[in-house]
Amino acid sequence: MDEQPSSPSPSRIVSDGRVLREIAVPFLRLGTTAFGGPAAHIAMMEEEFVRRRRWLSHQDFLDMLGASNLIPGPSSTEMAIHIGHQRAGWRGLVIAGACFILPAMLIVMVCAWAYATFGSLPQIQGILYGVKPVIIAVVLQALWSLARAAIKNQFLAVIGVVATAGALAGANLLAILLAAGVVTTLRAWIGARRLLGDLVPAAAAAKSMTAAVASSSLSLSGLFLVFLKFGAVIFGSGYVLLAFLQADLVDRLHWLTQAQLLDAVAVGQVTPGPVFTTATFIGYLLGGVRGAIIATAGIFLPGFFFVAASRPLIPRIRRSKIAGAFLDGVNVGAVALMIAVTFALSRAALVDFLTAGIAALSAVGLLYFRINSAWLVMAGAAVGLVAMAWLGG
Repeated sequence: MDEQPSSPSPSRIVSDGRVLREIAVPFLRLGTTAFGGPAAHIAMMEEEFVRRRRWLSHQDFLDMLGASNLIPGPSSTEMAIHIGHQRAGWRGLVIAGACFILPAMLIVMVCAWAYATFGSLPQIQGILYGVKPVIIAVVLQALWSLARAAIKNQFLAVIGVVATAGALAGANLLAILLAAGVVTTLRAWIGARRLLGDLVPAAAAAKSMTAAVASSSLSLSGLFLVFLKFGAVIFGSGYVLLAFLQADLVDRLHWLTQAQLLDAVAVGQVTPGPVFTTATFIGYLLGGVRGAIIATAGIFLPGFFFVAASRPLIPRIRRSKIAGAFLDGVNVGAVALMIAVTFALSRAALVDFLTAGIAALSAVGLLYFRINSAWLVMAGAAVGLVAMAWLGG
């Protein structure tokens, strides 16, 4: 096998226009064509930038992936930001992240306009009728993979069961994630007084942000605060976002209905790019074009900040027992939140035998035959159109 290239030294980081264009073009393409969720996006980036372009080594790529999993935000978008910074410094960081997000944001915004304009037509309702059960199966597939990776021992399994019970009982989502992380961290480092001193300010800051959001009404500033909070506190897969959307926008603030949330998730699955562009769709429904832009900016801005702040710390983060233990707990808590939100979404999506059958067949296709979710979404849409025409006739 050929040797992988070593990490570029600072003297090799070039920020001229040619290199910035070289960064922009592949990330624009990925943002336009990358279906399948974070795992698929990361695999495409590894193929593009490690194997084909040889911009970084496998070890560099793994270091970036580990750091992305230790900070809040969408992991695939943060990987794009890391790669851009590695290639061209601060300007590369901004260009790579923006170019990965922008195409998906524009596509979702067009879908949101079409939904707001034609969403009540029988054809659109038929498409969504068939697509929603497929989305449940896609989330279940992601949940299965994440659970297998997150539950590494019996202690984490117990934490997962308790966190799931708390989520189903309606406990605060952020509190569940923090509690799971703190418990596993304390187990790894019992009696560390310094740890408690570090965690109290962090918990207070998160509580302060939640209180600010709770007091906000449906305005552009309130919309920005809500999605800024999501981007700043959500660990794990983009699917965990669904739990926060359900708890904040549907249950607490009543800005969305359960049906609208399911439709937003469906559009997020139909379109390429980051799952977090679901924020674009919701922002458009709540505030038009400005709402879409503000919600998108709010949810992605923390990721840029966290990547920039963590870049110098990657070697320490990889070796830190505390960071690893906290991440284990947060990942188990995230799986628990996904179980709870999948249960709630399933009740709204699986409304009859046909939708239950679509979900079951989609799950079989995903788990056993590895069918691309895009094909299943299209098949679900076709079945929904046929069913709606049959019922209408």
